[in-house]
Amino acid sequence: MTLDLIEIKPRLNVKKVIIISIIALLIISLLCTSIFFGIYHHMKNVSIIENKIVNKSIPTHELYFSDNAKKNLIVDKVNHIYNSDYKRAFLTFDDGPSKSVTIPILDILKQYNVKATFFVLGSNVERYPEIVKKAYQEGHYIGNHGFTHVYANIYSSPQAVLDEYNRTETAIKNAIGNQNYNSRLFRFPGGTAGGKYAQIKTDAVNLLNQNSIAHLDWNALTADSAGLTDVNAMKTYVEKTIGNKNSVVILMHDNGTKKGTYELLPQLIQELQAKGYVFENIYDLLK
Repeated sequence: MTLDLIEIKPRLNVKKVIIISIIALLIISLLCTSIFFGIYHHMKNVSIIENKIVNKSIPTHELYFSDNAKKNLIVDKVNHIYNSDYKRAFLTFDDGPSKSVTIPILDILKQYNVKATFFVLGSNVERYPEIVKKAYQEGHYIGNHGFTHVYANIYSSPQAVLDEYNRTETAIKNAIGNQNYNSRLFRFPGGTAGGKYAQIKTDAVNLLNQNSIAHLDWNALTADSAGLTDVNAMKTYVEKTIGNKNSVVILMHDNGTKKGTYELLPQLIQELQAKGYVFENIYDLLK
């Protein structure tokens, strides 16, 4: 009987080992398959995102803004735009778009491979949506300059500022054919400093920030909005205001009367390049 028991036990142990081994192999196989497909789908999503960034089908800033926790990123970045340890220039254009000025500007920017930031008026966006779409598709940042540019309207209250911003955002979305677009960037008509509506502007800045919307003024300008039309005079003026600044945000305008602005633009680009400036737009801030 003892011999029989000795012979039976090994057979039972072998069966158990085989069964346990098969179960273990199945579990390992399932885990490996799950891990493989997890990695595959993750890498696939990363690849899609990277391709969309390269192809601009989803602009970089929209990837940031898809996360609620990161919506305030642009406020922080814009607040520090004038601080840089290298020379950089932001070309910004207000009041457009227009056929007679914005289109030549886009052609010049394309020629020099420079990306700019356009602070568009909602009323003009509705008038020339195809120009806004062109600027967007060519990699320029579309910022918000309100809808009317009528001070008595836009500065009647802080809420009126936000209302004009929202109305213009809707116009931009419709123009570029992307309902997910959010510029989250506003330029106050006339700037934020001083004037009759100073307190309303201050309160409006706070209201915008509460809604994760940044505002941007400038620290250099061509004075094209102050009546300068002569290219040499504008060139001298902008050189003076640029001075020795490392990070410059240059104010220009692209409404239909600013022919001198696009005539100056090639000279301005060449001079800034010669001085070692690199050109950036708001997309670059968010990288």
